[in-house]
This record gives sequence, structure tokens and C-alpha cells, in this order.
Amino acid sequence: MTGITDMFIRLLWIMLFMLSPLFALPQERKIPILAYHRFGTEVSDSMTIKTSAFAQQMEWLKTNGYTVIPLDTAVRYLQGIVKSIPAKSVVITVDDGHKSVYSDMAPIVKKYNIPATLFIYPSAISNAKYAMTWDQLHELEATKLFHVESHTYWHPNFNHEKKKLSPNEYAKFVDKQLGGAKKKLEEKMGHPIKYLAWVFGIYDDALLVDAKNAGYEMAFTIDRHHAASNANVMAEGRYMVVSKHTIKDFEHMVDGTEDRMIPAKKESVKY
Repeated sequence: MTGITDMFIRLLWIMLFMLSPLFALPQERKIPILAYHRFGTEVSDSMTIKTSAFAQQMEWLKTNGYTVIPLDTAVRYLQGIVKSIPAKSVVITVDDGHKSVYSDMAPIVKKYNIPATLFIYPSAISNAKYAMTWDQLHELEATKLFHVESHTYWHPNFNHEKKKLSPNEYAKFVDKQLGGAKKKLEEKMGHPIKYLAWVFGIYDDALLVDAKNAGYEMAFTIDRHHAASNANVMAEGRYMVVSKHTIKDFEHMVDGTEDRMIPAKKESVKY
């Protein structure tokens, strides 16, 4: 009897071992997403990075075996739709739509043949002196390396607006910034706008819901951690890259060193 019992237990363990992958928790998927703003031969403000430094970073990625993938591919991977990506993948995004993207960044993007997502607020395009034109954005997208997504309508500070507007006025304001920007960009660029970057990195629980209701699939912060499959899809992390960052700092962003730090040890990079 004991022999039969032992055999039954062994068979049970074998069955459990074979079935365990079916019940295993899905492995967390993580990707570093970088956020840039302005480029130039000299550092004119805290948001400007030297064009030469950006070129050095792209060369570092190439030399160290990293692959820059499109944001859309990264999103599909985080969603589990795309099953695999290169082991050392990274995403490049640029906020605001400054003309230095066209003049300074684009030649480097073309040289390294890497994709980049531009988070644009449409009120500035073809209006503000510092911004690109709609024609320039179309020209960049025609290269198949650049892709335009949303950065609200006119780059507001939601915290300030919420304090000074009535609840009804604020609701209309949020709709303009989220839904209005999406509609305008779709009209001007001729393709769906699926992703949003939070201006100044400002968001709250209500805004996360508003962004989803406005039709965005995913939204991105400047919270300094990898985008992850188990995170809130309306508040995925990005690393803002600025002039003070050394190549070692850059390495720590993309290789996960900074992501693994406890929050108190992470640097705070703000506007």
C-alpha cells in the first residue's frame, strides 16, 4: 500500500510540475523610455541638451548593443500583444515640438536610423517662434523615423488651473487639453493619436480617468522609472534627460540601475 501511495505522490508532483507554467504569474515587462526637450550647440536653459551630448548618447547605445524601438512597439509589448523585443530595448521621446528637433536632432536620428516619438501641443505649431511648423512635422514623419503624439493643447499647468477655475470650467478646460488636442493633431497629421505625455509631469487620479475617456491608450509621466506592464497605463514612467546628465547617468537610466534605486535615492529632475 505504501508503494502505491508513493507512486501516486510522485505522479502528482510530475503533473503539478508540467502544469505549473499554465498557472504562473505573467512576467513583468519593462522598458526604459527617455524624454528630451530642446537641443543646441550650447546649453541655453535647463531643458536644453547639447546636440553633441545627444549624439554621444546615441553612439553609446549603438556601441553597447541597445536597440531603439518605436514607442508603439513598446506599448504593444507592455500590453502583451508583441511577445518579444530586443533584449536591450530603449524608446526615445521628445516633448513640446521645439524647432531644434528639426534642425539639430533630426540629422542625428537619421544618421543612426532610430525612431523617435514627438509629443506635441498644437497651439504652438506654426505659431510660436520657438516651435516647428506643421510642414516640418509632416516632413519629419515622412522619414518614417518620427511620429507625432499628444502633449495637451497648449502646455498648461493643471494644478494652477484647477485652483483658479470653477469645477465646471475646469472640466471644460481638461476636455480641451486632452480631447481637443487629440482631435486637432489627428486633423493636422492625418493619423490616429493614441498616446499622451503629461505636461510638467502633472497628473492625478481624476486626470488619469479623463485621459482614458478622451481616447488615449497610454499616457506617460516624467517619473523616473522604466515603463512596466504592471503599472497604470495612464501613468507610465520616463526618464527626462537634461544637460547635467553624464554618460554614466545616462547608462544608469537605460540599464535599470536608477529604476532599482529606492525613491529617496533617485534624483529629482523638474522643469
